[in-house]
Amino acid sequence: MSDGLVVVDKPAGWSSHDVVARSRRLYGTRKVGHAGTLDPMATGVLVLGVGRGTKLLTFLVGADKAYTATIRLGQATITDDAEGEVTATGEVADIDRSALETAVSRLTGDIQQVPSAVSAIKVKGERSYARVRAGEDVDLPARAVTVSRFDLLDVREADTQGPDGSLAVLDVDVEVEVSSGTYVRALARDLGADLGSHGHLTALRRSRVGGLTLAHSHTLDALTALRDGGAEPVDLPMTPLAEAARAALAHREVTAEQARSLGFGQRIPSAVPGREEPVAAFAPDGALVAVLDESRPTARAHVVFAPASS
Repeated sequence: MSDGLVVVDKPAGWSSHDVVARSRRLYGTRKVGHAGTLDPMATGVLVLGVGRGTKLLTFLVGADKAYTATIRLGQATITDDAEGEVTATGEVADIDRSALETAVSRLTGDIQQVPSAVSAIKVKGERSYARVRAGEDVDLPARAVTVSRFDLLDVREADTQGPDGSLAVLDVDVEVEVSSGTYVRALARDLGADLGSHGHLTALRRSRVGGLTLAHSHTLDALTALRDGGAEPVDLPMTPLAEAARAALAHREVTAEQARSLGFGQRIPSAVPGREEPVAAFAPDGALVAVLDESRPTARAHVVFAPASS
């Protein structure tokens, strides 16, 4: 069995679990996991770990992410996206690009965001979405997130009109780059509220997780066609461990002696003491040795990939 990461371009209508289940059959192993879910309506980058690649997933869950999205202003839904029923409507006739740019600027940078109530966040041991579906009113606390980029691409009138023939909804295409834990559908909701109306997400495509992009991705149809054409699991596309770690994480080179020490579970001096992000350590031959914690003067291994050699 090969070890590494597979970046799947997730199709709409599939849950992340569905993609994992299909990939287990394609790659011939139960040892497949993902680095953060995508809602069924969303498409784009879903990072899977295969074999020992699953050990890298922990460090990708917290990576920043990039998306393209379409926000519909003038309607609120129970889920803050197109999957839920419309719960309220608002005016959009007076919303122009200038007002949008001002509102977007207020949602850029370090902000406090209330997650969508229909989310996987646990409330007293139960998923928030389960409580909402059971009829409960769920109020989640705001949390700190970072929206490093929030760009307007296109603003257009949608086909829908109000009963009096007035403009009922406005569709806004955006690109965003956000920290882990940010809900883009909550950005859609909050953009509508900031403009004195309502908003929800009608389309979402993830274009990047950390350093892994759509350029690294494969569609399930393409992978399935390879298997149907006679390819063995080991021959299917996969980003090897070392290449994946270089693309996704901060990294450093270690000496052969340091690589042996890490293999024995020993600490080595930190290259940049105090940095909080995980650091991939590579041996002189390019092999991935470990992922390190360098928050202190001496680095310890979060996980070791290469065994110690004598």
